[in-house]
Amino acid sequence: GRIQDRLLLMLRNAFVFALAVAAAAHAQQPIERRIDELVSTMTIEEKLGQLSQYVPDQPELKPVLGKGLVGSILSGADAPARNALQRTALDGSRLKIPILFGHDVIHGYKTIFPIPLAIASSWDPEMAEISARIGAREARAGGIHWTFAPMVDIARDARWGRIAEGAGEDPFLGSLMAAAYVRGFHAGGILACAKHFAAYGAAEGGRDYGTTDMSERTLREVYLPPFKAAADAGVDSFMSSFNALNGVPATGNKSLMTDILRGEWKFNGFVVSDWTAVTEMIAHGYAADRKHAARLALTAGVDMDMVSDSYRELAGEIGAGGVPQSVVDTAVRRVLHAKFKAGLFDNPFTDESLAAKVTLTPEHRAAARRVAQRSIVLLKNEGSLLPLDRKPRTIAVIGKLADSSEDMLGPWAAEGKKEDTVSVLAGLRAAAGSDIRIIYVPEDPAGAVAAARDADVVIAVLGESREMSGEAASRTSIELPGNQQQLLEAVAGVGKPVVLVLMSGRPLAIPWAAEHVPAIVNAWFLGTEGGHAVADVLFGAVSPSGRLTVTMPRATGQVPIYHAMLRTGRPASAEKYTSKYIDAPIGPQYPFGHGLTYTTFEYSDVRVSAPSVARNGTVTVSATVRNSGSRAGDEVVQLYVSDPVASLVRPIKELKGFRRVSLGPGESRRVEFPVGRNELQFWTPLGWVVEPGRFEVTIGPDASRGLTASFEVTE
Repeated sequence: GRIQDRLLLMLRNAFVFALAVAAAAHAQQPIERRIDELVSTMTIEEKLGQLSQYVPDQPELKPVLGKGLVGSILSGADAPARNALQRTALDGSRLKIPILFGHDVIHGYKTIFPIPLAIASSWDPEMAEISARIGAREARAGGIHWTFAPMVDIARDARWGRIAEGAGEDPFLGSLMAAAYVRGFHAGGILACAKHFAAYGAAEGGRDYGTTDMSERTLREVYLPPFKAAADAGVDSFMSSFNALNGVPATGNKSLMTDILRGEWKFNGFVVSDWTAVTEMIAHGYAADRKHAARLALTAGVDMDMVSDSYRELAGEIGAGGVPQSVVDTAVRRVLHAKFKAGLFDNPFTDESLAAKVTLTPEHRAAARRVAQRSIVLLKNEGSLLPLDRKPRTIAVIGKLADSSEDMLGPWAAEGKKEDTVSVLAGLRAAAGSDIRIIYVPEDPAGAVAAARDADVVIAVLGESREMSGEAASRTSIELPGNQQQLLEAVAGVGKPVVLVLMSGRPLAIPWAAEHVPAIVNAWFLGTEGGHAVADVLFGAVSPSGRLTVTMPRATGQVPIYHAMLRTGRPASAEKYTSKYIDAPIGPQYPFGHGLTYTTFEYSDVRVSAPSVARNGTVTVSATVRNSGSRAGDEVVQLYVSDPVASLVRPIKELKGFRRVSLGPGESRRVEFPVGRNELQFWTPLGWVVEPGRFEVTIGPDASRGLTASFEVTE
C-alpha cells in the first residue's frame, strides 16, 4: 500500500511539474503567437466583445460581463470595485481574457497637477512628463491600466472650452509636450491615448463638437504634428474625434485612421472612438442606422467602440459581404496586444493596499507644487509691485475664486478632491503667517471697497469657475464673466496697489485690466498645490518663469488670433485699407511666448554659422542672453523662422526652437539652435519640401520681438 501511495504521489508531483513547465513555456511564447491562438479559437461574439467598451452603470454591461464578452470598462470607483468587475468577467470568460480599465487621467489622478494648458506654459516638457508619471502611478494603484490622454489638439480659438486640455496654439511646442506626456504615462505604468484624431481643436466658431473644414496643408502643418510626435514616442492608442473633417466624420474617416495613421506613420496600436462617436455618425447624416455606423467605423480603422454598444450588431455581417473577417481579427489582435502590454494576462488584479501607499504622498504634492510654480505666467508688473517682499501689513483678498479649492482643480480632475486642494486664500494665509493681516471679501462690492481702503495692497482673484472650461464649455465671450469687471474697477478705484490673479482654462480678454491694473498674474487652474504656488510667486519665494502658449486677445472679436497667421497682401498698419479691426488697436494684448520674471534679460549678437546652406544641410543660429537685473531668473529663449518668399503663402513666423536658461545677476550665456530641413520644410501637393531662397531667423523673448538674421538655402 505504501509503495502504491508513493507511486501515486510521484506521478501527481510529476504531473503538476509538467503542467508548470507547460505553463511557463506557454507564457514565454511570443505574444503574437499567443494572440493568434486566442483569435483562432474566439467566436464572432467574443471578438466583437473585445471591441466594445462600457461604463459600470451601463444597462448593456451586466448581460455580457458575466459571459466574458467585454473588452474594456471606462472609469469605475476604485481598485476593489474594478477587481470585482474583473473577477466577474474572468469567471465567466471561456478564454479568460481580462478587461482593460480606462480613465480620464488628464492632469493627475488624486494628486492634481495644473491643467495641460498651464503645464505647457512652463515651456518645459519635463513638467509634463512629471505630471503624467505621477498621475499614472496613482491611477495604476487604483486599478487603471489606460488613460485617455494626452490631448494633443492644437487650439487657436479661445472660445473652445477644451483649449484647457492641450498645449495651446503651436504645433512645435505641442509636439514636444505630446511626446513628454507619453513618456510619463509609460514610466508610471499605464497605456496612453493620443486624442482627438484629428483637427478637433479647429471646430468652427469654437463650438464644441462642431465641424472642421481645412486644407490638406493646414492639417499637415498645424494639426497633425503633435499626433505624429505621440506616435513616434510609442503611444499605445489613438482616439477618434467627434468632428467631421472636410465632410467625413473622423470616426468613419479611413483616410485618417488607416491611410495616414497606419499607412504613413506605421502606427501599430489600436484606435478607440470617443464617447458614442460611432452612432453619432447618424446625426452627422453620414450613417443610416446603428449597424451602418458600426460598419463604417470598424472598416475605417476604429478598433474599439466607446459606450454606444454598436459593434455587436455586426455579428451577422462578418464575412458576408459586410465587414471582412480580416478587419475584425486585426482589430481584436490590436486590443489583445494592448492587454498583453499592460501585463493583464499575467496579473489582471490590483493590489488593493497599494493606493494608500502611493496616493497624495508628500513627494507627489511637492512635485505638483513645483509644476504649478513653473506654470504661472506674470503678464504685467508695473513699478515692480511684485514680489510682495516689502511685507505689507494688511492685504485685501477679493473674489470668491480666492477661497475655492474646488475651482482650483480645473476641468477633468479625475479623482481629485477639493478637501485635498489648497485655495489661493489658504496659500496666502499660510505664507503670510501672523505677520500680515488678510481681509477676505468674496463678492460684495461695498465690502471689497472697504477692505481695499483698509489694506496696503489688494489681491483680486478673478476669472472662470472650473465648469466654464473643458468639454461642452464653449463661450461666446472670453471677457471676465458676471460682475467681476465692475468689482475690479471698484476696487482699483480706491487707489491702492492691485494685483490681479486670473484663474481660467483659456486666455481671457482683459483690456481694462491690462491698462489700469499694475500687476497681473495668469494662474490658470493649478491643481492640488495651486494656492501654495500662487503665494510662492506673489511673495517672491519663486520667480515666475511661465510663458504664454496661446495669444491673449484684446477682445473676443479678435479670435482666432495666433502668432503663425498667414501673410496677407495688406498687412495691418495705420493705413485704412489694411487687415485689422477699426475698433481695437492692432495686435494682441499679450503675444505668444510672453511672460515676465522678477529680473530682466538682454539679447545681443545674433549670428548664423554660415551665409548659405544646402536643402538638406543645417546651420546654427545663436545669440547671447544676459541677465541685466538684480535677481536670478529663468528666461525662455525662443527661435522663430520666416520664409519671406515661397511658392505658397507662408506664416509670418513659426516657432522652431526654445531653450530655458537659468542666469544669475549679470550672468550671460550663448544660446544656440540648429536649423535644418525639419525647421524649413512645408507641405505642398508634392509632399514636404524645402525651397531654395532666403530665410529669416529671430531669437527673442516672445513672438513679437527679437534679433533677426538671415541665410540662403541653395539647390
